[in-house]
Order: sequence, then C-alpha cells, then structure tokens
Amino acid sequence: MTYVAVSALSHPGLVRDRNEDSLVVGPWTPCATVTENPQTLVFPLGTPLVVAAADGLGGQPGREVASALVVRRLALTGPVLTDENGVREALHACNREVYAAASGDGPATMGTTVAGAVILPRSLLAFNVGDSRVFAASRDGLLQVSVDGNPRPGQGSASLPSCPGPRRHGGVARHHPHVTATPVAPGDRYLICTDGLTDPVPYDVLDGLMRGYGDGRAAFELWKAAIAAGGPDNIALALARIANQ
Repeated sequence: MTYVAVSALSHPGLVRDRNEDSLVVGPWTPCATVTENPQTLVFPLGTPLVVAAADGLGGQPGREVASALVVRRLALTGPVLTDENGVREALHACNREVYAAASGDGPATMGTTVAGAVILPRSLLAFNVGDSRVFAASRDGLLQVSVDGNPRPGQGSASLPSCPGPRRHGGVARHHPHVTATPVAPGDRYLICTDGLTDPVPYDVLDGLMRGYGDGRAAFELWKAAIAAGGPDNIALALARIANQ
C-alpha cells in the first residue's frame, strides 16, 4: 500500500506573544496551538490530501482568525480537490470567507498567507499565496515549488495577495494564487512552512537537515534551527513523505 506520512509542528517562537500560524493536515487543523513535539499522521494515498500552513500577517488585527479560517476551509474542501482549477477556486473561497468575516463582526482588516499541497495518487498540486513556501526535497537539494508573493498591505486598502479581508472603508482585496502540478512517486518528500522557518534559517541549513533526518526528527531539527536563530516569528511546518508499506 502506498501512503503519505505527514509530520507537523507549530510554535510561537521566542519573540511573539502568541502563535498566529495555523496548519491543516487532512481533517486535522491545529490553529494558534503549540506542538513542540512533531505530530505524525499517516494517510493512504488515494483521496486528495491537503497539507498547508497559513501565516497570519504581522501588524494586522485578527491575523490568527484569518489563518484559522483558511485552514478550516481547506480541510473541508480538500477531499474534492482534484485539479489546478479546483485548488484556485478553493483559495478564492478562502478569500471570500475572510473578506466576509472582516466585513461582519470581525476585525476591520485581517490577512494571511497560505502555502500547501494537495497530494493525489499520481501528482501533487503545490499552491501558495504570499511568502509561505513549499519545497521538494530532491537529490540535488531543496527545490522551491511555490512562488513568493508580497504579503504586505497597500496604502489605503487591504491589497494583500493572501486571502485578505478589506478595510471597512472600502479597500479592494486582491490576491494571486499560484498553483503548480508535479508528478509524485514513492520516496518523494515535501516541506511546507511559514516564513518563521525560512527567514531565520539559511537555505543550506534547511537542506542539510532535510538530508540528514527523516519525518518527525527532521521536523524537530528544523524547529530547533529556527529557535537557535532567535525564533523571531511564529513557526509552522509540515513534512510530507510518500512511501510504500
């Protein structure tokens, strides 16, 4: 049987008062939680499996609300996401949900980045909005398969490429989801993370830890590296591995 093992961890870091990152692994959605010990879940490869990390935008009120809304929406829609258009529509639906929350009783403006993958029997649909990232671990090193976007708001509007909500005085929300399809095979590994990992930890360190450790131990060592670098931001990461039993 071919299966997907996902090891995930989320932590506030050493500077932030609370964790505003959120994760989704299939039906599991840890939001604003602390999991210093990696949690590993195993799924049969078949039904679409969504694995993603969302980073509530710093300086925005309600950022933990925005990241939680996005991962919960992806958990609901994940099992029916089978192609690139479906993933894009799911991200647009995330955007509309956060927009509606900000227009209602939620904070006047809120935003989040999101990056992740939908794992299918023969392919992986990598997606992102903003600067959270997806990497493929290959023999040649880590290969970034997501496309960075600018997660900062524009003047006078909620101009965020990242599932944003509007300012109540009428800003227009804009976001630009990137979706990339790649083939998968047993042995493939992917790292999905927020910039709380990639900003403080150099690429060569990330690559070395991914090469040196597997699954939960790799997740733990990546987290330790971010903490050793000062832990300046919330850290959310997930490692997905495709394997045969």
